Amino acid sequence: MDKNVAIEISHIRKVYPTYNREFDRFREALSPLRKSYHEDFTALQDVNLTVYKGECVGVIGMNGSGKSTLLKIVTGVLHPTGGEVKLEGRVSSLLELGAGFNPNYTGIENIYLNGRIMGFTDEEIRKRLPDIEKFAAIGDFIRQPVRKYSSGMFARLAFSVAIHVDPDILIVDEALSVGDVFFQNKCYHKFDEFRRAGKTILFVSHDLGSVLKYCDRCLLLNRGEQVAAGPCKEVVDTYRRIMVEHYQQSRQLAGQAAAAPRVSAGEKKEKQDPKDLTWPAETAWKDSVVRNPEAQEYGDMLAEIIDYGVMNERGEITGMIMKGETYTVLIRFRFNAEIDHPIFAVTLRDRKGTEICGTNTLYEDAGIETAEKGLTGVVRFTQRMTLQGGEYLLSLGLTGYLDGELHAYHRLYDVCTLQVLADVVKVGYFDMESKVAYDDVRVED
Repeated sequence: MDKNVAIEISHIRKVYPTYNREFDRFREALSPLRKSYHEDFTALQDVNLTVYKGECVGVIGMNGSGKSTLLKIVTGVLHPTGGEVKLEGRVSSLLELGAGFNPNYTGIENIYLNGRIMGFTDEEIRKRLPDIEKFAAIGDFIRQPVRKYSSGMFARLAFSVAIHVDPDILIVDEALSVGDVFFQNKCYHKFDEFRRAGKTILFVSHDLGSVLKYCDRCLLLNRGEQVAAGPCKEVVDTYRRIMVEHYQQSRQLAGQAAAAPRVSAGEKKEKQDPKDLTWPAETAWKDSVVRNPEAQEYGDMLAEIIDYGVMNERGEITGMIMKGETYTVLIRFRFNAEIDHPIFAVTLRDRKGTEICGTNTLYEDAGIETAEKGLTGVVRFTQRMTLQGGEYLLSLGLTGYLDGELHAYHRLYDVCTLQVLADVVKVGYFDMESKVAYDDVRVED
């Protein structure tokens, strides 16, 4: 193995036997003719990845894609059905919250337990103990049994132990998602320190903004297969296409994407005019976004919203938009009665319900004077995404004025999520796109 390589994953395959009944496992074990009573489930198929020393590499994919299985194979928790993994250096991992901790031991006792597992003497652990306590910052709880800890306290202690055992390779599987924002920020600063020290990080996360910001490259898995590996922006873009099932439209496209990312660095992707909709007519847009099962819906339905979606600048219906990208909110409507001056509205709110931004066809002076009964169509709201990275809720409305009072024909509150991906995080909701410059910088006598 090359001396600059920290992790080499070669043709990894993992197959699990699945049984319809537990008794079938017993029958198979005792069968004199070795008759099979199970079906094979392939969790991973021909995964290859080389991670170099000093790199932070992300592993992304939908639930059930095989991310955690891969990390367990890398750390030796699971054995692969085929292929091999080579590691160079000491490995520390956070795979599952609580793994390697005895719930009846105190935090201090678990620190010693994990240190001994890593091969440290009690004296070596004792020297590291003050730094572990300081980073975890859970106060006197460190002397209490860990079964009394909250998930956030558990994550603090587990991460602190993992980074203070002097690993050459740190493997993290979503463990930071339970910590508060301040602790997460401290952990990501530690990631930067590790990289500068020439250490290697393999990082599984559903937070694509963090992957874009902190990872040098990433690997995309889908249904156990390797789809792409390369620069984060290109791989995340492929992931977004998978999320909207654009990837599934052609088996040929899937075969091409599995080989490598198809867009080279610096190559521009062609934008799609929102009016040139290429999405299959038989496909409902709302089926390709993450809908809120608890969305509020009301109105007299004299006019109604029959479909909705968010389209990126390549004409794909998706629930993920890159910051700085032009996107379009689409509303397909039908009028069941003649209505004068109907108003279409879109609003984005945060997860706490605070309205962040919005507009309507009245504000934009783009209304329909009279909508006849039976009128159908699509109204498009196209704008540039300047919100910070995060998850937002989309609300839609179809209203109008009757006798001087605002009347709701059809309203959908918090109907679906819109995830904004950003590789640069700033303060607040919006990016003011500041340009910083220095003038007349000098040392005065």
